[in-house]
Amino acid sequence: MAERQFAIVADIGGTNARFSRVALDTLALDQVAVYPCADFPTLAAALQHYQQQLGLTAIKDVAIAIACPVNGDNVKMTNFHWQFSIKAMQAELQLNTLLVMNDFTAVAMCLPALAEDQKIQIGGGQAQANKPMAVLGAGTGLGVAHLLPVDGKFLPLPGEGGHVDWAAQTEQEWFIQRQLAAQYGHVSPERLLSGPGLEAIYQALAVFQKLEVAPLTAGEIGQQALSGQSQLAKDAVAQFYASLGAVAGDLALTLSTFGGVYVAGGIVPKLLPLLGSSEFRARFEAKGRFAGFNQQIPTFIVTAEQPGLLGAAVYLKQTLAG
Repeated sequence: MAERQFAIVADIGGTNARFSRVALDTLALDQVAVYPCADFPTLAAALQHYQQQLGLTAIKDVAIAIACPVNGDNVKMTNFHWQFSIKAMQAELQLNTLLVMNDFTAVAMCLPALAEDQKIQIGGGQAQANKPMAVLGAGTGLGVAHLLPVDGKFLPLPGEGGHVDWAAQTEQEWFIQRQLAAQYGHVSPERLLSGPGLEAIYQALAVFQKLEVAPLTAGEIGQQALSGQSQLAKDAVAQFYASLGAVAGDLALTLSTFGGVYVAGGIVPKLLPLLGSSEFRARFEAKGRFAGFNQQIPTFIVTAEQPGLLGAAVYLKQTLAG
């Protein structure tokens, strides 16, 4: 590109709306702003405020990652009241391009653009070029997606892999499974691999170990595990990582993800000091006759601060390039 072309990207969650300008030639993000969603009646109003506040009204190409399914023109957020027509919003704001995607589609699209200092490899294996990748992210829930290289471009495959059946493999896990089944009926990976999931593991392990403890938030469990204040908290995080490794290994097998399996989301980066001593990688590889298969596949922790914004930018750049 002879001249840097700028666009606006956004990552919209149930609580906050993040906006950034991006230079599409370098994918460099700047002028990042975060607003409470509750401050605006509509997403269009929030975007207009961002453009006016930072003097970016001349930018007419926008990509938005949003925390809800995007299966057509009408978009309705799962955990907030914003809903809109993509075509109507594009016309209202007089945009040349308005690309709207699920938030985990954006996380998947960021993977090829991650710099070396935006990811940490755990264990062995080496990423192969032009091979499928997978990403899972534990936060409020468990997001899962794959990314396929196709004819020099990338095709994101978002799905609901967080809601398949969770497979218990040890006596402790069978106990946790029974505890969660009594409460929820169906036990999915998301019931363990999320903020509420870490809290559920902590409570189930207390019963398993015949301990009487008060409920803690995921943040409190993490703090007590990191400080060594609570052995139960450390056990809960250890179980979390063991289950995360097993599920990540399942994703690797599902689409032969020799491009790597990536862990995103807000929980794991905060608990990184406890990852190395966990069973994460061992359980990733523990796939019976296919243990050798998974040993070849690398696993990474995504440490980029704004993977959703970066992925939205990658997808927009690819879309504009045709």
